[in-house]
Amino acid sequence: MITIRGVTFEENLNNAMGLEFYDLSHPWGLGQPCWPYFEDVKIERLHTMAKSGVLTQRITTVMHSGTHIDAPGHVVEGTPFMDEVPLPHFFGTGVVVSIPKDEWGVITAADLEKATPQIRAGDIVIVNTGWHKHYGDNQKYYGYSPGFYKEAGEWFAAKKVKMVGTDTQALDHPLGTAIGPHGPGWPNGLLPFVCQDYKKRTGHDVLQDFPEWEPCHRAILSAGICGFENVGGEIDKVTGKRVTFAGFPWRWTKGDGCIVRLVAIVDPTGKYRIETGKG
Repeated sequence: MITIRGVTFEENLNNAMGLEFYDLSHPWGLGQPCWPYFEDVKIERLHTMAKSGVLTQRITTVMHSGTHIDAPGHVVEGTPFMDEVPLPHFFGTGVVVSIPKDEWGVITAADLEKATPQIRAGDIVIVNTGWHKHYGDNQKYYGYSPGFYKEAGEWFAAKKVKMVGTDTQALDHPLGTAIGPHGPGWPNGLLPFVCQDYKKRTGHDVLQDFPEWEPCHRAILSAGICGFENVGGEIDKVTGKRVTFAGFPWRWTKGDGCIVRLVAIVDPTGKYRIETGKG
């Protein structure tokens, strides 16, 4: 048991259920790191203890903030919104696999094939590249991260996984997003100096190596595979393990995505069971 501000709670790793809970979400609040050119998160106290004897706060934010989930309708026109995705897709067994990558590294189908534990059909798959260690309001995390691209997206779709997550800035490599010269980033990219630096260091224009805009997003979301971005928190503690995940979004009508608290659950004894529904 643990006592916080005079209130006693069961602990994540020491509780009556015998389960271990690992938080794979980054902390969220004022000063929240934001994807380039998103508005800053605003939090206002409408009532305070001093004034009203109660605390009530108002939040203004995009839903693609911190650890969050993308709905198919975020990128692929005519596909389901957040409230339309059935609940089983946000809960289930899966794996956290280690695929370390350096700046601008691309996660390939071969990387996913040889990952351990083995990725199976129906899995929720979280990839730990090590990039969550750079999470923050900095250009390295957003502009220089590794990531998935078309090959990985098509592999996930063909494998028929349930959900995909990454500890990087998006479900696509940054140079395959509007950070590069794609979509709203055309023609120079939202971070032009990143594109210029890529050409200086590789000798290639971004569009030579990343000609498509968010192909991993499109491959998985069009197949009904939602995706978690900016996974972090205690991810290292469950990397290399098969776990149960829970990460439910709001029931937001026509929602394109949602901030989420992603949790990995382990049952060391194998004795916990979900209720049968009988009286």
